[in-house]
Amino acid sequence: MGNVYSAQNIASYLIYELNEGHVFVNNMSIQNILASVESKWQERFGHSAFEEIVYVNEEVYTVKEVFEAYESYGASHIPLPATEYYLKYGTFQLVERTYAIPNFTQEEIILVQQALTHYRYKLLAKAS
Repeated sequence: MGNVYSAQNIASYLIYELNEGHVFVNNMSIQNILASVESKWQERFGHSAFEEIVYVNEEVYTVKEVFEAYESYGASHIPLPATEYYLKYGTFQLVERTYAIPNFTQEEIILVQQALTHYRYKLLAKAS
């Protein structure tokens, strides 16, 4: 049984992984990889990977919250995950921090890595 995560947190994981491998990532590629993760998740666990509502129309897959968080980058590379505001209980200081990466199970990480590998192969195919 797979867990359900925030799409923002999964997007953070994807961005960190792709940047670590020096692979180009923009808003549309994040949406494509999230679609692949969702498809694999549904197939394996029988439910959505995300807490957020997913919008699909005419082959366009969008997680609205993630799309809006990276919209300012346009078609440019995304160097870091989006930020969220956090208020720690008992403090009066609002902290801005990047979205945390999820604590995936081993089975979940395999699915996400498969989606990343598929994305890398698609980029290589376009380049050749």
